Amino acid sequence: MESVQAIKQRFELIGNDQKFNRALEKAMQVAPTDISVLVTGESGVGKESIPKIIHSLSHRKHAKYIAVNCGAIPEGTIDSELFGHEKGAFTGATQTRSGYFEVADGGTIFLDEVGELPLTTQVRLLRVLENGEFLKVGSSQVQKTDVRIVAATNVNMFDAIKKEKFREDLYYRLSTVEIGIPPLRDRQGDIHLLFRKFASDFGQKYKMPTIRLTDEAIQLLQRYRWPGNIRQLRNIAEQISVLEENREVSAATLGSYLPDMSGGNLPALVNQQKKESDFSTEREILYKVLFDMKSDLNDLKKLTLELMKENDSEKVQEENEKLIRKIYGNETENYDTEEHITEVLHLPEPFEEEHNTVTPTKPTIPTGEDRYHFAEEIEEEETLSLQDKEIELIKKSLERNNGKRKAAAAELGISERTLYRKIKQYDL
Repeated sequence: MESVQAIKQRFELIGNDQKFNRALEKAMQVAPTDISVLVTGESGVGKESIPKIIHSLSHRKHAKYIAVNCGAIPEGTIDSELFGHEKGAFTGATQTRSGYFEVADGGTIFLDEVGELPLTTQVRLLRVLENGEFLKVGSSQVQKTDVRIVAATNVNMFDAIKKEKFREDLYYRLSTVEIGIPPLRDRQGDIHLLFRKFASDFGQKYKMPTIRLTDEAIQLLQRYRWPGNIRQLRNIAEQISVLEENREVSAATLGSYLPDMSGGNLPALVNQQKKESDFSTEREILYKVLFDMKSDLNDLKKLTLELMKENDSEKVQEENEKLIRKIYGNETENYDTEEHITEVLHLPEPFEEEHNTVTPTKPTIPTGEDRYHFAEEIEEEETLSLQDKEIELIKKSLERNNGKRKAAAAELGISERTLYRKIKQYDL
């Protein structure tokens, strides 16, 4: 068996990254067998090299090798391309045609972008993998084929299976052996080697001196994330080779050819699904706040009705304190609780009983439908009095502190931001 270094020279592969070398070793080990292989990796990492290595080292190397880009063939014709069709099978089928699986009998078929296959085609492909049988479009005669299938994809197959865009049974048939190609950003030691190779090739192609990078430019080259991987690196090398007159390229010059430099070495942005999830969370929080406000208002209405029914001052005072803490939260911490609640709710100052005891007059509560109208009026009046008192307190505090919001906020026991919001709200 050839060594990894010999395979690199034979197929003009460059790199010493450990993960990349491991991928080549797996390809060499699996090549003599007939099991299916799935090559995974991001777009532009060079997945097409693995099927060529597997075919060239297998006993099928003298038979046909056909590479098919599944994503480039229209859905309506892909079955015909892969499996062939009979004359008259559909409009435009003027003659019988052999498909790739018939032509490549005894050889290897490389299905690139296999994750883009339609579900109907996936069913046909699964049958080929299981027993080597297929049907031409428009035919009922079963045909046999002996084909080695190597597939490649840049799609997350588990996500595709979860979304029912790819059959789970087909995935496990294709991925008997899975070979992953690392992205270029994980092969930092290979980036400059690849750039030098591309620069040399383009210098010879365009009959120009080979470009060279300064030390700062090399560091920038290695820090960049390379979302397009090797394909993007090759394009950048070609652009610079053709457009730059100065053959020594600085970091500033290289940076002008690298898109999105501001986020080049930063973590990737969250995807749209994440944004939608964040928006949904914020919406739920907003709904919860609104429901809490509604609950507080209902509590206030209930308390108002109870005030009309009974005049137990101690109980009312206790219920008022609970309600104020619930509505205003920490904003009441800097106040003497009893005094503050008395001011906010317009409660009368407590008086000491002397020899003459004054019996409070119990209000007359209407009955029937009038009772509910009366309660609504009381509720509205109470709500308005709270707002008016709040406005009055803010005005007094601002006057005492000569309009200084920070001092006024400290005196009121609320944050400066809350005070500013209330000033805008009440147009003070």
